[in-house]
Formats: sequence, structure tokens, C-alpha cells
Amino acid sequence: MKYTKATNYALHIMAYFVKQEGTDNLSLQPLASHMNISPTYLSKILTQLVKADLIQSTPGANGGYSLRKTKTEISFYDVIQAIEGSGALFTCEMDENRTCQIEKVMQDAEAKMVNHLKEKRLVDVV
Repeated sequence: MKYTKATNYALHIMAYFVKQEGTDNLSLQPLASHMNISPTYLSKILTQLVKADLIQSTPGANGGYSLRKTKTEISFYDVIQAIEGSGALFTCEMDENRTCQIEKVMQDAEAKMVNHLKEKRLVDVV
């Protein structure tokens, strides 16, 4: 299993937002420079984080991006789900009866991982 580069960036971006909580809105260009990401790519990631209600976008001269939730509310899972979506990581393609024992093991492992990521807050590692 491997997460996309966008998820890697999103976790680091959100950690940066958590560190900066309470400061002015963060603008796209300075944030892109700080993260060493192209502004276009960063904009796409920020759009997904806005859609997931993790951050908010404020237009205008003093606009930018800021946390929508408090820093203690944001879990690793929230960020990963915003970028990757919520589909199952494994589905059995071999067992027509839907009693695939391999799928049951994989679903159990995925549920444990999801619960672990839901418990871990970005603020805990910042």
C-alpha cells in the first residue's frame, strides 16, 4: 500500500497550518515557496482540503487559507481521506460467493489502520 505524493504534501501542509494557527491567512505563493511545491499543484491540494472542510479560503487582498477546524480536531485520517477518498484498499476479485476469507482479513487490517489514523492528531507530531 502506498499513499500518493499529494497525501504526503497534504499532511505536511496541514501540519504547517497547525503550527501557524492563530496567525494571519496563509497566501498561496509564500506557502508554495515554503513547501517547495509548485503553486499550481499546491492549489489543487488546497482545493481538496477546502472541500473536506479542513481549511477555509478567504478571497481578497488580505485573503488566503486558514484552518477551519481547531488543531486538536484534525486527525491524520481526515487529511488522508480528503486526498485519497474513502474507498476500500482491497476488494476480492476471485470469490464469487462473497465469502472471501482473504478479503475479511484485509478489511480487518484496514479497519485497524483507519482507527489508528483517526486517533492520531497532527497536533501530536507538530
